[in-house]
Amino acid sequence: MIPDPMGGRFATLAFEREVDAPVAVLRQAWTAPAARAVWSAPSPEVTVEILESDPRPGGREVSICRGPRPPEIRCESGWLVLAPGCCVNHEVISAEGIAQSAALVTAEFAAGGAGSRIAVTVQLSSLAEDMAEGYRQGFGGGLDNLRGVAERMMLLERVIRAPRRLVWGAWMNPETLPQWWGPEGFSCRTARIDLREGGEWVFDMIGPDGTVFPNHHRYGAVVPEARLDYALHWGENGPKHADAWAMFADEGGATRVTLGMIFATAQEFQQAKGFGAVELGLQTLGKLARFVGAD
Repeated sequence: MIPDPMGGRFATLAFEREVDAPVAVLRQAWTAPAARAVWSAPSPEVTVEILESDPRPGGREVSICRGPRPPEIRCESGWLVLAPGCCVNHEVISAEGIAQSAALVTAEFAAGGAGSRIAVTVQLSSLAEDMAEGYRQGFGGGLDNLRGVAERMMLLERVIRAPRRLVWGAWMNPETLPQWWGPEGFSCRTARIDLREGGEWVFDMIGPDGTVFPNHHRYGAVVPEARLDYALHWGENGPKHADAWAMFADEGGATRVTLGMIFATAQEFQQAKGFGAVELGLQTLGKLARFVGAD
């Protein structure tokens, strides 16, 4: 740490992790709000609640970190760069309304070995007390969690040749969502559907051979025409098997739909891959494209 004339303290901290996942998955785990909510707490006794998040250049994120002892820690961040190989954000940490630190965070992503690598540089200014050790522990634990999350995360994308409002409308309409949801040959039988933040969808997916698969989606954040977060449960009020999100972005008059899922365990992730969840998920996005007249 080098003291400055104003009495603050500066440090540059570096972190690096190898991850057994593709670069695109790792980058999505770093930026997607639903994923950040899963991995950003550095230890089990700490919880992080994301109050708002807008993952685009110029967007901001606000979160609250709660540990075993007060006070709560508030983090206000702003995204500066969101590129395929590099993301940059600034952040201010405060406690009880007093700023504790300010930092510039740069994350670089690259292919490495059988998977990928993330290198994070934190340019830190401690404003109240020396925050370097807290940052080392926080980022160190968070990146260990990130590695585990990315390694059990599934990422699906499709560019649908239709305006974003139309694609969003087909997804967030209780009449239309059950008409296209699910892989080829599957249908949905709805018990309850309430497509809003804090809402739920309780339904059965029925396979081509008549097999019934009970489902329960619980909705978190819903940002119109931008993203929705939800948890997947095995049947009504059953165990959660994945945290998921869908993001919608304009792409030259078309819409890029990104669907992410973090499975509860690595075993469930491997089982899902084994029975063809990637292919079945892409079939679902294909049915959405046909429903809006894009194919």
